[in-house]
Amino acid sequence: MSEPKVVLFGASGYTGKMIAGQLAARGIPFVAAGRNAERLRSELGNNPELAGARYEIVGTPVEAGALTELLRGKIAVYNTVGPMMQLAAPIVEAALAAGCHYFDSSGEQDWTLHCKRTWGEKFAAAKLTLIPCMSMMWASGDLAASLVLETEGIDTLDILYVPLGSTPSVASTLSFLRMCCQPQLKLVNGAFVEWPPATTFAAVAPGTHEVLTCLPWSGGAEPVWYESHPTVRNCKVLVSFGSPEHMERTAALTREFRAKWADKSAEEQERATNEMGHAMTTQEPPRDDPAISRTIVSCHGRGERAHASAVLWGVRGYDQTGHIGAVVLQRVLAGKLLAHGFQSPSGAFGGRALLRDWSESGLVEAEILR
Repeated sequence: MSEPKVVLFGASGYTGKMIAGQLAARGIPFVAAGRNAERLRSELGNNPELAGARYEIVGTPVEAGALTELLRGKIAVYNTVGPMMQLAAPIVEAALAAGCHYFDSSGEQDWTLHCKRTWGEKFAAAKLTLIPCMSMMWASGDLAASLVLETEGIDTLDILYVPLGSTPSVASTLSFLRMCCQPQLKLVNGAFVEWPPATTFAAVAPGTHEVLTCLPWSGGAEPVWYESHPTVRNCKVLVSFGSPEHMERTAALTREFRAKWADKSAEEQERATNEMGHAMTTQEPPRDDPAISRTIVSCHGRGERAHASAVLWGVRGYDQTGHIGAVVLQRVLAGKLLAHGFQSPSGAFGGRALLRDWSESGLVEAEILR
């Protein structure tokens, strides 16, 4: 087997196994890495999608020195081990030290902003690319926005996610609870403004006649990606999972957290949201069912006179993340990176190029309205 040039960290987890399957389908050899080699062997060995796949298993502690040795000589790493704000910093540091591009499946806005502020310039100086949230949430909104921004004069992006019929994984539950309990930001006139905490909002989406109950759900990565955009001054993201009861229950949990933990240390807060998450989701869910797992991602763009909208119609949200995770690694190996440093998915690879890949998979179709 030729030596693998990409590393999938957290390959035994729910999202990791989906990306592994997509790498195998593309014939891409990879290092399946994680904290527990035995679990990696068990989970991947029992995955029929990996029959005949070319991969190596490596167990390693999440420590910068050991991770740097793991990544040395590799081209890219995709990390699925979260919550990222708790666990991912040593992996980013190791990627930078080893000369390796970094991508992850995070949905955490504060982690995305931390990556930009802490490592963005360092990755750019090393001619490396750094993209957290290279997943269905929040790459979809960026790709929809990239279509809208093809219309000149757009300065405002209004993005809505409606993922229906998916059950969150264990890691996703931990991440979304911690991020809903942190400050959630939108971009207003070029500056970050915090959403009102623990508050639901109403929105409408293409394809449904219902008025949806929404939350910022961390605020999304898009406001961070577009903070330095030459024309975008305003960017906000809302999310609805369809059920008003679910959204109100999450808002109530956030209010409960703030009442009990707001004056505690960051470490105590992180432990509290972890405990809440483990109590909510005790085991990994089944694979998304295409009969019920549908996604709508809508972006409305406005300017002084310009306007445009784009909608991504999709199925199986977690499979979308598995697909885009493999696609970006394949594109890196093919030398198709367009930019270095902290980037959005569209900035690094081109929005239409990634959307073509998604469309060919049968998972996402884009529609532009002007």
